[in-house]
Amino acid sequence: MSEKRKKEIQRIKELESINLATDGIRDLVVQTKMEVERDNELLAKQNNEELREHKIKSVDIVGAIGAGKTALIEKIVEILSEKYRILVICGDITTRVDADRIQSHNAETIQINTGRECALNAYHIHQIIENKELDDYDLLFIENVGNLICPSDFTLGTDKRITIVSTTEGEWVIEKHPMLFKMSQVAVINKVDLAERLGTNIQKMIEDAKEINPNIEVITTSAKTGENINKLIEILEL
Repeated sequence: MSEKRKKEIQRIKELESINLATDGIRDLVVQTKMEVERDNELLAKQNNEELREHKIKSVDIVGAIGAGKTALIEKIVEILSEKYRILVICGDITTRVDADRIQSHNAETIQINTGRECALNAYHIHQIIENKELDDYDLLFIENVGNLICPSDFTLGTDKRITIVSTTEGEWVIEKHPMLFKMSQVAVINKVDLAERLGTNIQKMIEDAKEINPNIEVITTSAKTGENINKLIEILEL
């Protein structure tokens, strides 16, 4: 086998399922996807307008399973619960483990179990907004389903989006998942207390995030030790 052929095999071009369909089906799939994205954006805009009308600050928090989203929210809520009336929406495939953890820190929580869906969408949030007395809250956190891919398909209507990764995911995690960083205002590199033991190059992670999105604010944290939690709160203007 030639060297050229070996290289071709080593890097196989990604194929999306729509590329494998007939022309007619492919066009329908593309059209449907565009309509879903359009409708989601319209509803996300409406969500944001309603939240702003009630003077509620809102933050969407995304990140992979195990990045430390829940632990960071626990720390933040513990600090801010005396200043704000906080509502936290937790997205997970099943259970309300994270919601129960956060609720123990004096914040009201609502669990959304998505089943087979790998991300929250604007409709999920709209349903809650329409059924809650918004004047009872000052601050909304949304903990998205643990995933670094699917949440990039749907904005929710929040003021800010944070993408959280951790040193345990390896120093290439940001480079390999650029979309959410392009769509976020803040990037958090969590579990820095483990970086030396793991040998993770944090500087590379910071540089990757800034290269993907020059306007993103990058902060390193440790939910375990509390490092830079107050600084993150300042960045979020809370």
